[in-house]
Amino acid sequence: MAKLQRGLTFYDVICIFKFMRMEQIPKTAKIMVAMSGGVDSSVTAALLRQKGLEVSGVFMLLGQAGAAEQAAKVQKIADFLKIPFTPLDLEAEFNLQVLSYFSKSYLRGKTPNPCMVCNKTIKFGKLLDYALGQGMDYLATGHYAETTTGEDGITRLFCGADPKKDQAYFLSRLSQAQLAKIVFPLGGTTKKKVYETAGELGLTGLHNSSESQDICFMDGRSLKEYFADMPEAKSGDFITASGESKGRHTGIWHYTVGQRRGLGIPDTTPYYVTGLDAATNNVIIGKDRDLWHRTLQLKTINWLSGQAPRLPAEFTVKIRYRHNGAAACVRLRDQQLTMEFKEPQRAITPGQFAVLYRHNEVIGSGEIC
Repeated sequence: MAKLQRGLTFYDVICIFKFMRMEQIPKTAKIMVAMSGGVDSSVTAALLRQKGLEVSGVFMLLGQAGAAEQAAKVQKIADFLKIPFTPLDLEAEFNLQVLSYFSKSYLRGKTPNPCMVCNKTIKFGKLLDYALGQGMDYLATGHYAETTTGEDGITRLFCGADPKKDQAYFLSRLSQAQLAKIVFPLGGTTKKKVYETAGELGLTGLHNSSESQDICFMDGRSLKEYFADMPEAKSGDFITASGESKGRHTGIWHYTVGQRRGLGIPDTTPYYVTGLDAATNNVIIGKDRDLWHRTLQLKTINWLSGQAPRLPAEFTVKIRYRHNGAAACVRLRDQQLTMEFKEPQRAITPGQFAVLYRHNEVIGSGEIC
């Protein structure tokens, strides 16, 4: 494997490493594809079919709006590809594992990431179990990420080749058992190429299909609309770090760290949400300077290799999906990971997940606490 050079950007190493995951899949393998009706999963199924593998499709029924119509669309795609297709009802499990977590997190003053939990418990949990139970060898999805299994038997996760679409962040909660049974055929390509491939394969009408990283159950609703049927949120105070009250708010789930809009607190410079205190039902506010911090702690750590690396060590850390990533020294103290960034980071948010990378390999993740 080529030796790393200094001065590489976060994604440059993708041009050096060549991942051979698809070549590691036996030609006799049976693969089930999680199909949404979008271009990514449709091209995934088509490419696997083109390789001569035994492919079937499955569509998750999660109680989402328009599920029946979407399932019918997937059926047409499956018929075009000449593969068997099954709609699978996982609504009860989804409600229990994802929707409950989503709602409780906001009411506890945290900002959740439901895609992380869904991938762990539903898509690569219940759905993967179903696929394996049906005699499949692997589950494939249209995620833009890469995996490869080394001679040591460890399956590693890497960023996708398209930096604008890379979804490895969302897969950072998976276990070795899950990673070993997953295939990501689009990891080495770009979204532009996927659209071109769809056209070449005759898969039409998919150009404006929804992105797999969208929060599917929101259906375009705001948080206020989503929580409309919940018991009315308790109002509380906007409090500065010094304890000064600046007015009343309408419920902590309306707010997240770094938020500026909707506070309605006049001043010469804007106020931002700097923290949420569920115990007192207070929203902590401050100025932009109060949002910048150099350290954070993580809980519920997941190491993708199955074991912790030697610590302390330096990693690139992303504190949210759209974060560019920043260098941090990581230490383990009392079963919590403590991170100290070289440069302060803005709006570190409890409930979000920090993901650790070594170059473009995902090493681990944990919930920000």
